[in-house]
Amino acid sequence: MMDFLDSLEPHWVWITLGLLLAGLEMLVPGVYLIWFAVAAIITGVLTGLFDLSFPLQIIDFVFLALIAVFSARRWLKDKPIESPDPLLNQRGAQLIGQTARVVEAIEHGTGRIHIGDSEWNAYGPDAAVGDRVRVIGSQGTALQVEPLNLIGEQLPEAEA
Repeated sequence: MMDFLDSLEPHWVWITLGLLLAGLEMLVPGVYLIWFAVAAIITGVLTGLFDLSFPLQIIDFVFLALIAVFSARRWLKDKPIESPDPLLNQRGAQLIGQTARVVEAIEHGTGRIHIGDSEWNAYGPDAAVGDRVRVIGSQGTALQVEPLNLIGEQLPEAEA
């Protein structure tokens, strides 16, 4: 077993470790493993070029990892990654501005509304069953509503 370990080229070990860490970055959510992967690959390249001793390889990896992590942290703080759809996982926030029908009277500030193909907990001013309301906010799984004062306008049957 020791003969096998002695036959490994250290620079290939570092490069392989870096590629494994880069692969793990794709599987594990987060943004830190990639910077350790970069440090390992650079350590592998430097070890291959300059034939560094094992203690120097470790020191090199530690310093490169620290530099990479703190540089990336600062860069991401200055230029955060923005999502093309910031409300992607916030269904309640996506419903703001839509109208709904009260299916369980909103009394003492709470009730239920029907919007789309779902019923939601709602809070806001008192409203009777069948009243139309507009979603004006959300908190967790509850939607904040306000009465809709439309005289003579009927809700289409599909939404009822």
